Amino acid sequence: MTPQRVPANDAGALDPRRWRALAVCLIAGFMTLLDVSIVNVALPSMQRGLGASPADVSWVVSGYTLTFGLALVPAGKLGDLLGRKTMFLGGLAFFTAVSVLCALSPNPTWLVVARLLQGVAGGLLNPQVIGMVQQLFRGPERGRAFGLYGASIAISTAVGPLAGGLLIQAAGVHSGWRWVFLVNLPIGLLAVVLGALWLPRTAARGTGRGLDLVGVLLLGGGVAAVLLPMIEQEQRSASVRWWLLGLAAVLLVCFVGWETVWRRAGHDPLVDLSLLRARSFGAGSAVGSVYFAGYTGLLLVLTLYLQQGHGYSALAAGATGLPFALGSAVTSTLGGRAVFRAGRTMVVAGIAAVALGLGGTAAVIGHHPHGQVWLYVLAPLLVAGLGSGLVIGPNQTLALADVPPARSGTAAAVLQTGQRVGTSLGTAVAATLFYNRLAATRSDFPRATSHSLYGATALTCVALLIAGVDRFLPRRAGNETRPPLPADSPKNPRSADPV
Repeated sequence: MTPQRVPANDAGALDPRRWRALAVCLIAGFMTLLDVSIVNVALPSMQRGLGASPADVSWVVSGYTLTFGLALVPAGKLGDLLGRKTMFLGGLAFFTAVSVLCALSPNPTWLVVARLLQGVAGGLLNPQVIGMVQQLFRGPERGRAFGLYGASIAISTAVGPLAGGLLIQAAGVHSGWRWVFLVNLPIGLLAVVLGALWLPRTAARGTGRGLDLVGVLLLGGGVAAVLLPMIEQEQRSASVRWWLLGLAAVLLVCFVGWETVWRRAGHDPLVDLSLLRARSFGAGSAVGSVYFAGYTGLLLVLTLYLQQGHGYSALAAGATGLPFALGSAVTSTLGGRAVFRAGRTMVVAGIAAVALGLGGTAAVIGHHPHGQVWLYVLAPLLVAGLGSGLVIGPNQTLALADVPPARSGTAAAVLQTGQRVGTSLGTAVAATLFYNRLAATRSDFPRATSHSLYGATALTCVALLIAGVDRFLPRRAGNETRPPLPADSPKNPRSADPV
């Protein structure tokens, strides 16, 4: 086990409010990520109470994912320029207000539009959370903070279906879906008040007028062209526009070329491509993207299997994922404390455990299709959860280790965009494998579920391969190149973000 060095850019006085600020950030980040999974179990309630069509409810889910992913990088850049507290509070207030609009929707069109806006708000908010952690914490403390952040991601993913089931059961099938959104109101208002009191204000590096708008359009178009066919495939659309992937490649190549030209002209690019020269960031981004493609299919397919194949209620199906959430919560905190001692070895071990848990779940369902399914999958789900806690937070810590705090918002947004693309890919693959095998086997739900989970296991093994190569490939001295700050930043990167 090779110890990981503590980042060299950790200097400056620590803000005494940092742990309280972290609590606010985690509450807000948890709320936005919860809205990805909690809405899934409310879709039948929306159809009954609002008269929504299958296409409508598909866009309620997919529209949020799409606009969330599109907003991340511009929002991260604006946080670096204008100050993270300003962007955080603005995004949080916007998210809370739009949640109320979702709850009050009189028709499906209103709800879809409100969800698109809610995705934008979530995208504005989330890069500021990671930027705040990078800014406020130093050394081992940063690892612990990212460990808690990783726990919040895993818990929000697993608890969402359970919380949604509880709300629908309490409020009734026709109006329960409204409470899935209204629950954000008290949480959001509390977080806004506490954020105004506890979050430190960072010095702005600009006004936002110099934002690279051409870069925003090229990157946004490229990301949209990647996500849209994934969404259509997940929705089982009759004609998936795969040609958009070719357009995405063209737009992203143009984006790289434009960013290079823009920087050479003396301007501040949307994404400093020198970030990718830091091996820690490039490898961490790749691991995170592919890992999210693998593990996110688990709870989706498991929920489909239990509800459609065994007749479980939304509440019971959601509760089945709790071993994963609890296991991840435990190891996320432990992993955050040990990340600078264990380094990338921890990430490799964690992904291996997730692959083992996913494969175990697939095997158990394939061999024990009847009876108390929740009991059979408890152990492999717990193993997968324990592994996941050693991946998300530690990988984030290591990926950002050589990124100066003044660049952390943009860097975090790039990481999260990769995760959103990975999530969309993984969900599309899992759903496609599930429904195709279901049709081929004449509604054999256990075989379809097992087949889909083996696909998720294969994607997780790809992430394991990338992490393993990064861990065991020798590192040359000076390999970790820290991206330079823009010309208008203070020369000393340690003072770029006063805290």
